[in-house]
Amino acid sequence: MTGTMEARSGSAAVENPVRSVTRPFYVYAVLANTLFQRGVFVIFLYQRGFSAGQVALLQTLLYLVSGFAELPTGIIADRIGRRASIVIGQVLIAGCLLGQVAFSHYWVFLALFIGQGVGMACVSGSDTALLYDLLVRRGATAGYVRIKSRFTMLGTVTSGTAIVLGGQLQQISWGVVYAGSAACLALAVVVLMSRVPEIRGADAVDERERAEGHGDASAWRAMLRVATPALVTLVVVSGLMHATLTPYIIFTQKTLSDQGAGTAWVSVVIAAGFLAGGLTPLLSDRADRHIGYRVIVPVSLLTLAAALGLSGLGLVWVTIAAFLALVGIPEITAVIVDNVFNEAVPSRHRASLLSMIAFVESALIGIGYLVLGTLMDGLGSSAGMATYAAVPLLACLLWLPVLFRGARVTTGIEKPADHKQF
Repeated sequence: MTGTMEARSGSAAVENPVRSVTRPFYVYAVLANTLFQRGVFVIFLYQRGFSAGQVALLQTLLYLVSGFAELPTGIIADRIGRRASIVIGQVLIAGCLLGQVAFSHYWVFLALFIGQGVGMACVSGSDTALLYDLLVRRGATAGYVRIKSRFTMLGTVTSGTAIVLGGQLQQISWGVVYAGSAACLALAVVVLMSRVPEIRGADAVDERERAEGHGDASAWRAMLRVATPALVTLVVVSGLMHATLTPYIIFTQKTLSDQGAGTAWVSVVIAAGFLAGGLTPLLSDRADRHIGYRVIVPVSLLTLAAALGLSGLGLVWVTIAAFLALVGIPEITAVIVDNVFNEAVPSRHRASLLSMIAFVESALIGIGYLVLGTLMDGLGSSAGMATYAAVPLLACLLWLPVLFRGARVTTGIEKPADHKQF
């Protein structure tokens, strides 16, 4: 009996510090994703008098700027601190949202979307690096997949809820929609500043890296050390997966509309898709343990190809069913692959290296928007979707050598220090 009590006491002693890390991050995930304009911003831009081409240019510019800004912002995050980078990014995004509702000139929107892209880059990579290194300090990285899946779930479910609320708030005014989003980002910053400690790259150097004498290596040298062919392939394949999923979710709105669905139905389906995409990552930990990233990656790519192909049939109910049934599976893969990336890169340059990976993803997403938009304009929305299925199929072919040869992705620089699950 005494032994049992001691075991429980020891487990609680380990679990409580982990909860002190995860709870504020979970609150942050909710606040940072309460973006009421996300599901109606296209309508807002049209009401501002912008054409479809101008809207597409703004979206492409957003992702390309975010991609190119990933590299310098990642290095800055490692130097000044991951939390500081997140705070700067969220404040910048909030300011740009307020600017969008305050101005109507297109050239001002170009500048605001550039600023928003830089803000996104400041947050990207830094949030994951901060969370992972705080878990490293507590010897709890073995629970990262479960923790990140909950973090993703909360963020995605909140996004879906905010989309529905955004449509209702818009009936009051666009100012309420955009100011409400900016206020939630400000609250997210307050949570970070008050509840989450700062970590810089120099603070996070793992012992193995220091022992091997690589502690002072530059981010580029660190990247060369960890860039196995399998890891590079995973970066490209993951980028192609995101370059398929993100435009697919956005352009499904137009596809459903062209296939006869009303605006109300489209908003409900997209919101339901966000909710489904938020709940499925809870299966990430189980999928990681029983299937593994080598198999789940091609499975996700094939489901994306199937969803795009079924959308090409031109049947609205088939498109809806495919969207709701399959959109969540890549979200599971994204959580698992994120864990692989964190294990593969050294602590000192984690934010920088994750930003380099995010740069590839953002660039591919931006190109994906242009390609899918062009296909839908030229072939029609349904046929364009079906043709775009070639992208995930290409990514699947690129992954086959890693799948069958068993090539190593991680280099063993940093392994989980504790195998307890939280």
